Amino acid sequence: MTVATIGIRELRDGLSRHLAAVQEGDEIVVTDHGKPIARILPYGEESPLDRLIRLGVARPPRAPRAPLPEPIKANGTVSDLIKEQRR
Repeated sequence: MTVATIGIRELRDGLSRHLAAVQEGDEIVVTDHGKPIARILPYGEESPLDRLIRLGVARPPRAPRAPLPEPIKANGTVSDLIKEQRR
């Protein structure tokens, strides 16, 4: 298995070729302005987390992740809010 790092434009321009490489077992790391944003793996391949769970190094979560709280509604910038609280 080889790991190729490509940008979004390169992925878009050669999508069929890149997906054929993934079908053959390669992995693709997609970058946006040089920053990794996604990995494309062959379907059915064991993820790194699944492998760690199988080896007993990690364990799956006991419960589903709790939902995030509702965002706080506020007027002004964070700096303004901090100044107001310090008074």
